[in-house]
Amino acid sequence: MSSHPSTVSPFRQPKAVWAVAFACVISFMGIGLVDPILPALSTSLHATPSQVSLLFTSYLVVTAVAMLFTGFVSSRIGAKRTLVAGLGVIVVFSALAGASGSIGGIVGFRAGWGLGNALFIATSLAVIVGSASGGFAGAIILYETALGIGIAIGPLLGGELGAISWRGPFFGVAVLMAIALVATIVLVQPTPEPERRASVLDPVKALRHRGLLTMGLMALCYNWGFFTVLGYAPYPMELDTHQLGYVFTGWGVLVAFFSVFGAPWLQSRLGIARALYLNLALFAADILVIGLFTDDRTTLIVAVIVTGCFIGVNNTITTQAVMTVAPVERSTASAAYGFIRFIGGGLAPYVAGKLAEHYDLHVPFYAGAAAVVVGIAVLATGHSLLAEAERHQAADAARHSAAENRNEELERQAEAEDLGSAT
Repeated sequence: MSSHPSTVSPFRQPKAVWAVAFACVISFMGIGLVDPILPALSTSLHATPSQVSLLFTSYLVVTAVAMLFTGFVSSRIGAKRTLVAGLGVIVVFSALAGASGSIGGIVGFRAGWGLGNALFIATSLAVIVGSASGGFAGAIILYETALGIGIAIGPLLGGELGAISWRGPFFGVAVLMAIALVATIVLVQPTPEPERRASVLDPVKALRHRGLLTMGLMALCYNWGFFTVLGYAPYPMELDTHQLGYVFTGWGVLVAFFSVFGAPWLQSRLGIARALYLNLALFAADILVIGLFTDDRTTLIVAVIVTGCFIGVNNTITTQAVMTVAPVERSTASAAYGFIRFIGGGLAPYVAGKLAEHYDLHVPFYAGAAAVVVGIAVLATGHSLLAEAERHQAADAARHSAAENRNEELERQAEAEDLGSAT
């Protein structure tokens, strides 16, 4: 049942792939970077938690909507220029957010940041998948490794810089993204323009395909639970900025580890469908524990860190499945999938804040757990599509494994011929 028979390492890649992967690390740092400073922002700028949560909402909702335009842009100016444009936008708006003096200003600049994020994320995934050696699965693992490392480092850096000033994390991202921008300009070769120019409607039309729509809706529900934890759990913990940074760094390390090692291991033993069902069920149960024990700080912290295991597994397996089941270009599939899932991630923290204000601190997490359960039900409607995705992934891995074996055999033959000539 394994979908990973290939022995090709996902970390043997061209320099251009590493440049994009590095930029991905910095980009994904932006997700968790602001987590340790959420309570500090609330206090310093006299804002309610639901108002501060709009930092996630504006960022992710704009990212979601802008995903619809990424293919339109990249098919006209090329993938490299799209990456550079996205990184440049992030540099500008993260710096402006750091210079802002009001919660409204920061929320607005985070929206601009989300525009750059959309241009970069959708295009970077397509570039890595298209340029990476070692097959499709290896490319996805590399991409998710970058995501995991970025998520792991983001809270730690955010905690350290945020302890100096809440502005620190925003300026930190601006500097790091500027470095990533230079690396992309220098190391990534200009890409030829596609033969066909994409339409803005292509991602929307792609959602007519049942497999892509099913996986997208499941991801919307899953991201609702994910960003409920990420965007609201810092408040009931009542920790300082440093301590929150350490908690979410532990969480991020688990995201990275299970993205790279846990997901392939689990999928190889259970298959895509059963691995996702089990993982989502455990994730829902963990969020329920957070809701039940919100007042118990130790249990709350442990349960939040443990969610990193389930997030890491889900990110890798789901991304591979989406890119496999979608019968459209991978850049279009990435844009359509990103549009749906980031909508869930963007709305969840704001709704969590409102639920807590109207009820209590437990209710947002009950809602997050329920959303993940709904995601399981949605996924079950596309069970046969997951089996098809697994067959495609196994065939792709087998092809690349055979190609690698042929190359090794040719190298051995060449070495033997050279040795014979020398003697």
